Amino acid sequence: MAIDTEKGKKPDYTDMEDHIETDLEQNFRVISPGRMVTKRFFKSKLSIVGLAMIIFVFLFSFVGPFIINHTWGYKETQVFKIERNADMVSTAEFKGPDGRTYDYYDRSKTLVIFKAPPSRDHWLGTDTSGFDILTRLMYGGRISLIISFIVIILETFLGIILGGLAGYFGKWVDQVIMRIVDIFACLPGLPILLILSATINSIESIPAEHRIYYLMAFLTLMGWTGVARIVRGQILMLREQEYMMAAETTGIRPLNKIFRHLVPNTMPQLIVSATLGLGGVILYESTLSYLSLGVPFPRAAWGSMIALADPSRGQEILAYYPNMWVPAGLLIVIAVLGFSFIGDGLRDAFDPRMKR
Repeated sequence: MAIDTEKGKKPDYTDMEDHIETDLEQNFRVISPGRMVTKRFFKSKLSIVGLAMIIFVFLFSFVGPFIINHTWGYKETQVFKIERNADMVSTAEFKGPDGRTYDYYDRSKTLVIFKAPPSRDHWLGTDTSGFDILTRLMYGGRISLIISFIVIILETFLGIILGGLAGYFGKWVDQVIMRIVDIFACLPGLPILLILSATINSIESIPAEHRIYYLMAFLTLMGWTGVARIVRGQILMLREQEYMMAAETTGIRPLNKIFRHLVPNTMPQLIVSATLGLGGVILYESTLSYLSLGVPFPRAAWGSMIALADPSRGQEILAYYPNMWVPAGLLIVIAVLGFSFIGDGLRDAFDPRMKR
């Protein structure tokens, strides 16, 4: 584009700006923050692996039971008595009334067993109670994932409220809330959960099927402090920004400023924290179920399935029946690693200083 710079004539800057803007639109594409985060996330191979792991676990736990029910009609607590033909012959000698010696033969054609090996009808066999192991793994995954998500949602909700109030108001409100956070943070999490769970199990007036709700409440009570600290730290930084000073002049109520302007800007950090926390909740639930303090029998959980191989109950299952406990352990590892990989990928994707 030629620019007329002859004497007495001014350059046409409007045409120049339009040309530059058109040229930029043709050569560059504006990417929204959400698309930029998504692009960074999927550039990480570990993030993709973690996402594939979690998708597999969810399909296995929530879609798998429908397939099993449609194919074989198996239920979570359905007992299978596997019969196999066997020629079992017992012999003995005894002396008759006439003084002669006779041979005694006892022949059995069938033997009923519960710990059946993997077969075409039961791909992972059956356990000591006659339950199909594959079906139990699917329903156990449902319980573990549902507990972890409910606990994380409750932890995040409680942490946002208390951390938001502490970070915005400061002074004595901050002192009181943060001292409560310090008290809970100093408590040993796992021993406290063991004591509380054992206490609940000893109370006969509480139905066994309701103990899972108390378990979720205990896990929430022990885990909200981390979220509160994250929210408080972010709000302490954000409340001094220019847009918050502008909000002051409009007369917006403090609660609206906290939950409509400040808390939404802490969501990237909360998403990363929640994703990383899911794996920890699954481990806590599995540990309690392993110690028979979690999901009550006959419901299934991955931790309670691993408990079948407890050496204190004998070495037989641990040594000769790996199909009863190894798959549950592998699923726990896959779920925890998957959430950890996704959390690491989200942390890097939300950080604008990361270069990939």
